[in-house]
Amino acid sequence: MEKTSITPDAISTILANPSPGSSSEVPELIVQVVDLKPVGNRFTFMASDGKMKVKAILPSNMSSEIESGNIQNLGLIRILDYTLNVIPNKSEKYLIATKCEVVSPALKMEVKSEVKKEEPGILLKPKQEMITKSAAQILHEQQGNMAPAARMAMTRRVHPLVSLNPYQGNWTIKVRVSSKGNMRSYKNARGEGFVFNVELADEDGTQIQATMFNDAAKKFYDMFELGKVYYISRGTLKVANKQFKTVQNDYEMTLNENSVVEEATGEETFIPETKFKFVSIDQLGLYVNGRELVDIIGVVQNVSPTMSIRRKINNETIPKRDITIADESKKTVVVSLWNDLATNIGQELLDMAETAPVVAIKSLKVGDFQGVSLSSLTKSTVLLNPDIPESKKLKSWYDSEGKGSPLASVGSGLVSTSTRTGRSLYSDRVFVSHITGNPSLGEDNKPEFFNLKACISFIKPDQTMWYRACKTCNKKVTETVGSGYWCEGCQKNDEECSLRYIMVVKVSDPSGEAWLSVFNEQAEKIIGCTADELDRMKSEDMDAYNLKLKEATWVPHLFRVSVAQNEYMNEKRQRITARTQALLDFAAESRYLIEEISKMQVS
Repeated sequence: MEKTSITPDAISTILANPSPGSSSEVPELIVQVVDLKPVGNRFTFMASDGKMKVKAILPSNMSSEIESGNIQNLGLIRILDYTLNVIPNKSEKYLIATKCEVVSPALKMEVKSEVKKEEPGILLKPKQEMITKSAAQILHEQQGNMAPAARMAMTRRVHPLVSLNPYQGNWTIKVRVSSKGNMRSYKNARGEGFVFNVELADEDGTQIQATMFNDAAKKFYDMFELGKVYYISRGTLKVANKQFKTVQNDYEMTLNENSVVEEATGEETFIPETKFKFVSIDQLGLYVNGRELVDIIGVVQNVSPTMSIRRKINNETIPKRDITIADESKKTVVVSLWNDLATNIGQELLDMAETAPVVAIKSLKVGDFQGVSLSSLTKSTVLLNPDIPESKKLKSWYDSEGKGSPLASVGSGLVSTSTRTGRSLYSDRVFVSHITGNPSLGEDNKPEFFNLKACISFIKPDQTMWYRACKTCNKKVTETVGSGYWCEGCQKNDEECSLRYIMVVKVSDPSGEAWLSVFNEQAEKIIGCTADELDRMKSEDMDAYNLKLKEATWVPHLFRVSVAQNEYMNEKRQRITARTQALLDFAAESRYLIEEISKMQVS
């Protein structure tokens, strides 16, 4: 009874017709799942009809069926649609089961009847091929006056995105543009040019990112419109670069000037709803300096004026605007909006800042400025007061509780000793000598990051310890001839300014000592007062000033530092900068040392 449930010669039928024209042309194909196992985010198995086997892959969107137990090893499935891919330079073929359904749970054993692996030389071709040819002839007669996109749809099989891989030959996909990036220029060792990206989604919801360079970018930039549907062919696929990966797909697509892109006629245009996967502000420490982008939602607390930032690469000036947001974790974070986001939606935020709007932002880069900071990219999306449940919940919390609650910067969250904190100051620890003994650290303009446990052994009392800063953007100001202070960033003159620390301290541990650059946030914690307060102390009571600096020495601290190379007087020097600082938690330190001792005992 079990054996007759499997379609006789199902594998032969598949091998004889590797690419059916549509799912309606796929005959009854029930096979047994043998040797089911995970490979990456997909599952592979041997599809067996009792006589023959072929290697098969289930797409990643079927993983839930396996994890729930619906599809089981030795169970039966009905293949509703498929593609048979040939791996170049190998005799192997892979069956991509793009659509299937469960017929039976696991049988008691594998069904066998002189089972052998597929041998393409001795296969019987099913009758179904004759039907396909007849249909093709009919289509050929009908398509003479059709538009190119319609001809492509009827004469070439549309492949689901999940079935594509780098080893495939010709394919055509039908996809909607779910996101379109800006055209941007690049310059590297191989030259310079233009590039832009689109994110594409098919009817099954599978997404892929497509990239176009130079001539292809110019050719297709105006053609691709957000929300429209296209047929695309003659592209190439490669394994996705995790550093720039923006969608859940193992592969990414490149379109060149020979690729074919045609708009699908008769398709409704709509802008796909932006889907968010929000990260709580207090959990951002997990993503600092990582490759993964984050989505964030928060109540706007502050919006800065637009600032002009000069890029070091090409000396180009670009607009920037900082916004501070908070969420139910009672933490705040600064989000830097760049280019059009700074001037357009940033201005809207500035105009309505007093109403504390909710803002949801997709695809932000997490940096370590002031402990944790967020920065927009060309593909970032910003929604004001979005009509989503998370927005309503957040607004309700802020109106009832958050407005009157004390809020703290998430930068202080990096000092957490929790193992959940990705950048805990109790991990990745090195001695000072590890940094000073490796002068090549931080070369190629790529800073390296370490954690230190050290004491501040000396603070030079006669150094320039602060600078005059704009009260709005914290940038350096210059004293004007008449009165007040001019801020180049804000392009305005203010009567007053504030002082912000920028100083160096010597730190020591059992292995050696080094000079550490410290900025305002960390320096205030080290010294125990603001730069304005220390300045008044210095001008009024020099003894009190020196005592204040002395009290800050020989106190154990934990530092997260960046190490980079600076050039001074034609000589390269290491620059060690404190990014995060915390006083030593002796209980947490004890737990850390016990754990390190345990590791030594095991080894």
